Amino acid sequence: MAEIAPNQDAVVLSGPEAAVSPWREAWRTFRKNKLAMLGLFIVLFFVCIALFAPFIAKEGIDEQKLTEARLQSPSAEYWFGTDDFGRDIFSRVVYGARISLTVGFFSVIGSIIVGCFLGIIAGYYGGIIDGIISRFFDILLAFPSILLAIGIVAVLGPSLRNALIAIAVVNVPNFGRLIRSRVLSVKEEEYILAARSIGMKDSRILLHHILPNSMAPIIVQGTLAIATAIIEAAALGFLGLGAQPPQPEWGKMLADSKDFLTNAPWTMIFPGLAIMLTVLGFNLLGDGLRDALDPRMKT
Repeated sequence: MAEIAPNQDAVVLSGPEAAVSPWREAWRTFRKNKLAMLGLFIVLFFVCIALFAPFIAKEGIDEQKLTEARLQSPSAEYWFGTDDFGRDIFSRVVYGARISLTVGFFSVIGSIIVGCFLGIIAGYYGGIIDGIISRFFDILLAFPSILLAIGIVAVLGPSLRNALIAIAVVNVPNFGRLIRSRVLSVKEEEYILAARSIGMKDSRILLHHILPNSMAPIIVQGTLAIATAIIEAAALGFLGLGAQPPQPEWGKMLADSKDFLTNAPWTMIFPGLAIMLTVLGFNLLGDGLRDALDPRMKT
């Protein structure tokens, strides 16, 4: 009987290289994306500013100097200039990062928790439960997001907390429909059928099998949703429905500067740049995570 000669070109891997973690492989792919790394740097930059705002800000956020420092242009003393109340815009932009990122992060976390819970239940059990939850998502999606947020804040009252709640509610159907579609495909996998056949409880299947295998698109969508939440918070603040004075929220700062665009444009430029850069950072980061975590995007 003829023997089959072994393949001399075959390479046998052992140790850590034998099995690379999917998350480690995703990180390797992410690091190769220069725009994604730029987005990560921008996000970390603003996060550090928010965390160390008391040490970075030069003056108090509501320290007024109406007589000697009103509407002063950027200088060595006031890096971003001052507003119509003589307040240091640099300090207010720095503290505004803390407010905007807090709204962005916590509103998206709330949306993920509620949306994923409803989406998993709808996708796993189907039937009338799926129909009711899906129609609930459809009703929320029937309204333009900013108009729905304005309506919710109008009912609850203008405040930063209510703006956060409104933004979270607006984003619930996006995560709910995303996780529902993922569950519909994952629950038909063989390992899920095997878990059911041995009598594993639904709660264990959902928490230990379906949810972990559905997190990649949620992470990507969550990163992009933070950018959207920051814009929506700024829009509500601009309309006077978000953060209230004297809180230095970027959207509110833009609203306060609209009367001084010609003689003091710096009052609008620096809060606007802060919003633009933060949103750009999260968008670049989200695009990079999508390319790294979605197998269909890999070449």
